[in-house]
Amino acid sequence: MIKVLIADDHAIVRTGLRALLRDESDLQLVGEATGGYEAIELAATTRPDILILDLSMPDLDGIAVTRQLRPQYPDLRILILTVHEDEALLREAIKAGAFGYVLKRAAEAELISAIATVRRGDLYVDPAMLRMLLVESTKPKTEQATSPEPLTPRETDVLKLIVQGYTNRQIGEALSISVRTVEGHRANLLEKLGLHTRVELVRYARDHGLIG
Repeated sequence: MIKVLIADDHAIVRTGLRALLRDESDLQLVGEATGGYEAIELAATTRPDILILDLSMPDLDGIAVTRQLRPQYPDLRILILTVHEDEALLREAIKAGAFGYVLKRAAEAELISAIATVRRGDLYVDPAMLRMLLVESTKPKTEQATSPEPLTPRETDVLKLIVQGYTNRQIGEALSISVRTVEGHRANLLEKLGLHTRVELVRYARDHGLIG
């Protein structure tokens, strides 16, 4: 029996996944998380074989969750389930240790196939995203611009408030997240962008059109 944990902040998505897993005799749902930190906690207590993980959650995003869990549980297969058809996010998810990347608009049969693939230890990429990767890989190297790891939508929200001078507590209140979550996003921003101070964050935001 393959133990599966799901993590998504949308109840309707969890309901659909629950029904899908129920129809598969070799899959056992062992828990449901509504956020990133809860996913980490449930992974420790339920020890799933596969984690179906949303990319954008209100506290800790799926890539950050993947980065934390993979070193602790090397046998855990993480399958990203997302609405983001973004080649850069796909690359970042794989770099973080994810074994699969599936779009939420995919058919149920595709998700089951993805689960079987990652369970074997193989990489599964949504066919639409795979075509995107193939097109990108055929471009001349001069056309492939190098850039920092992409920011998640939540990290972008946090960055905008940081450069406006908000404190961690004020950011948390504005976005309805905890101070600990804000601190985590700030640390991720600095690490992703290779920066060290708030001044450097402000400069980055200005250079990339995030502030006037």
